[in-house]
Amino acid sequence: MNGNGAPRRVGDVTAVSAGTDGTAGAGTAEGSGRADASGASIAPKASALGSASGSAPASASGSAAAPTVAAAAAAAGSARTKLERGRGALGPALELVHTGRAPTRAVLTAELGVTRATAGAVAAELEALGLIRVDSRPGGAGGTQGRPSHRLSVDENGPVALAAQVHSDGFRAALVGLGGRIVATAPGRVPVSADPAQVLGAVVEAGAALLAQTGRRCIGAGLAVPSAVAEPEGTALNPLHLAWPAGSPVRAIFADCVKEAGIDGPALTGNDVNLAALAEHRHGAGRSAQHLLCVATGHRGVGGALVLDGRLHSGSSGLALEVGHLTVNPEGRACHCGSRGCLDVEADPLAFLTAAGRTPGPEVSLLQQARDLLREESADPGVRAATEELIDRLGLGLAGLVNILNPDRIILGGLHRELLYADPERLRAVVADRSLWGRSGGVPILPCTLDHNSLVGAAELAWQPVLDDPLGTLGTAA
Repeated sequence: MNGNGAPRRVGDVTAVSAGTDGTAGAGTAEGSGRADASGASIAPKASALGSASGSAPASASGSAAAPTVAAAAAAAGSARTKLERGRGALGPALELVHTGRAPTRAVLTAELGVTRATAGAVAAELEALGLIRVDSRPGGAGGTQGRPSHRLSVDENGPVALAAQVHSDGFRAALVGLGGRIVATAPGRVPVSADPAQVLGAVVEAGAALLAQTGRRCIGAGLAVPSAVAEPEGTALNPLHLAWPAGSPVRAIFADCVKEAGIDGPALTGNDVNLAALAEHRHGAGRSAQHLLCVATGHRGVGGALVLDGRLHSGSSGLALEVGHLTVNPEGRACHCGSRGCLDVEADPLAFLTAAGRTPGPEVSLLQQARDLLREESADPGVRAATEELIDRLGLGLAGLVNILNPDRIILGGLHRELLYADPERLRAVVADRSLWGRSGGVPILPCTLDHNSLVGAAELAWQPVLDDPLGTLGTAA
């Protein structure tokens, strides 16, 4: 399943190129107070980027030189250009630190293609905004010989995004900082009612409680749902594993709940596997892949997502890659979509439990029951047969996708990750034997590495406006 409730650029997960030709941010820090990560007021001060603009040179006697009118105008124009370039580099610089691709100021300088002075000013401004930390102590990993470069990291005490995920067994709310760090989380194992407003209200209430407990500043909210999310309306087109009506306006409902809770910032929504792929590409097993295929099964059903040339592919209206409805067993189980033998019902936790002859219980989620069975009773003949059956069904689906999409990497999440761990050679052999590209050299198949990657991806939705324009979104806040 796929869908993307993303704002501008949310799917753009490519490496950021030089920001030397960027324009000035929408907001400035000069002459205005702003808030730090805890909301405390910071006295007005000159922007760190202002120091990069330079000043009139001094003569040997210490007095300022008297430039001509033309020279003064040229100097002023040069100063403005440097300042604009520095501000234009704030977003790309933050994304580089956010994704771990700029651990030092030397690397940041090289990645942005700017001078050391500009990179230093950019890092200082991001630190002043409470987003990153700059560590100048000796011992940091340097990019060149000589004095070690300053180390860069996200500020662990900085602002957070409220992230939420709804699934067939309940929901989970979390606070997620830069770098994909989950700061706090609150699971809600409750029956998901047929009223989306009731469920999303409970989700936001849990998130608001986390914010109150931690006292963290919130920059916005993101929601992951087990349904394709149609654009531009933000509706849940086919929540097959929830009792919600098809076409429920989940984004509007979620935004209303967030606003009623007094939480500032945007409120955005996307498909859960889409967001898992986005998170894995930025922070996990999908890093550096240009053609990344993600397939996962969570609590019910199977979803997929695709990153093409570094961008999350969502199709013309957010509905691309409905991999759960690939037929992998023509005589198989009836699917919720009206077909038969779809990956959605042949390779999810319920299918595994059924194939193993187990009756699901109400104590824990279907996903947890399937994981426990696979890990604790793998030697049982029935469990072993069920494992092989699901691996073969999954492999058939992946082989078809490899033939069509030609990915350079496949990552598997949820129960599919556990199946890969259980018998990686069998799964890889099925994909290789059933796909043309697999026979010609093989496609790496790796497990997802992030816990709660859909939650982290939901947070990426909320963080994207900050990544686009840190000064404009945070520089004039509070």
